[in-house]
Amino acid sequence: MNSAEFLTTPALAAAAGLRHGFFTRRGGVSEGPWAALNCSLSGQDDRERVRENRRRAAAALGLPPEALHGLTQVHGIAVAEVGAAGWREGEGPAADAMVTRHAGVMLGIVTADCAPVLFADPVAGVIGAAHAGWRSAAGGVIEATIDAMAALGAAPGRMLAAVGPCIGQASYEVGPDLREAVLARDGADARHFAPGARPDRWQFDLAGYCAARLVAAGIATVELAAIDTLANGDRFFSHRRRTLAGGGPIGHQLSAIALAIPD
Repeated sequence: MNSAEFLTTPALAAAAGLRHGFFTRRGGVSEGPWAALNCSLSGQDDRERVRENRRRAAAALGLPPEALHGLTQVHGIAVAEVGAAGWREGEGPAADAMVTRHAGVMLGIVTADCAPVLFADPVAGVIGAAHAGWRSAAGGVIEATIDAMAALGAAPGRMLAAVGPCIGQASYEVGPDLREAVLARDGADARHFAPGARPDRWQFDLAGYCAARLVAAGIATVELAAIDTLANGDRFFSHRRRTLAGGGPIGHQLSAIALAIPD
């Protein structure tokens, strides 16, 4: 396969002036544990192969490689604004979300079980992308992204948001420390935990938790890809699957959104 494979969600796909994709691991040039469309510049994969993968992903959305902007993701809640000039490849700030109002800027998040969340207010011409692992989601990265978009003229009541492929509840066994950290904000979030197979273990619905916070923040349309990255090894990288197999190098898939440049 020579083209980068990606998935879309209906509302984002139907919105005028938007391009987006939740990329799988198919259609790249990386080999071994990074096969094939590994888009992370921070791992041990050959950098030129990663650059070619990122070029293919940008091209799949009709954009040049320099349009793609990424972050140094740190599992926090900081949000970076991408201006018209942007930044050079691999020099993104330490943050877990970004927003822009500039056409032709492609916002890219890399994940391997964490939830990628793409945002858009097509009326205002403002987009966002967030890396929502449990820690950043619980900390408020979703709300911080919405606030940063609002500062650029977006309105939650007009926003579309999609939670992309991430680890599914059936695959995500967690311990009491994670559960307690999530419930410390709101005890009602216990609904996102199902009993685990072992004592003091639960199955956490990360996608559902992110969706609930989007809804609570007033987002007009919330979509879920509803695909478990751990359970679909032929299409997605998974940190938990790698850990269960004994460790080693791993790739990351890309999720991206852009405002199309007017003709």
